[in-house]
Amino acid sequence: MSKIVWDKVGERFYETGVKKGVLYPMAEGGDYNKGVAWNGLISVTESPSGAEANPLYADDIKYLNLISNEDFGATIEAYTYPDEWKECDGSAELTKGVIIGQQPRKKFGMCYRTVLGNDVDNGEYGYKLHLIYNALAAPSEKGYSTISDSPEAITFSWEITTTPVDVDGHKPTACLTIDSTKADPAKLAALEDILYGKDPTGSETEDGKEPRLPLPNEVFKLMTAGD
Repeated sequence: MSKIVWDKVGERFYETGVKKGVLYPMAEGGDYNKGVAWNGLISVTESPSGAEANPLYADDIKYLNLISNEDFGATIEAYTYPDEWKECDGSAELTKGVIIGQQPRKKFGMCYRTVLGNDVDNGEYGYKLHLIYNALAAPSEKGYSTISDSPEAITFSWEITTTPVDVDGHKPTACLTIDSTKADPAKLAALEDILYGKDPTGSETEDGKEPRLPLPNEVFKLMTAGD
């Protein structure tokens, strides 16, 4: 046993940023279509809800607390979005360049990175990989204004809700996070080859890979293989 020491060198951690966003529209059957880069991603604000206590009383005392299920939601903000997002935002293309709204909204998954830093390595300490499943975007406001002497780019924002997917041995979930400072580097690299895709090497034994979103059970098997 030793006395607690606060703010030791190398242990002043922080998390910041958002980058490498990827959108995976959902295909028929619950799988995800090929992932596409989400350029211009500004922020993803995760907003869990639920997990609220419902107290029960008996014998004039608080008997116990029943906890409601937790729900995962988020807000996505971006300067732009990939063409594949249009179906997720309730749009459809009648013909090339002609778009209509108020259409059925396609479910989707996505992933993005946040940066982990500390007082020694700054933003090079590591990163977290965030995966979101079975999400649905709600209609959002789009504000257009005149160009002035202080022009600003329009930002788009969407509230998303999710439906959890199955995880063996655990309750269903709609979000998964991987910490690069704790995960096996080789296994994490293999996972990122799945998420981001992989170019062919020219070898007859190794082809390229299209980017796709693996479900939590597949991620678990990959990250624990050989353990």
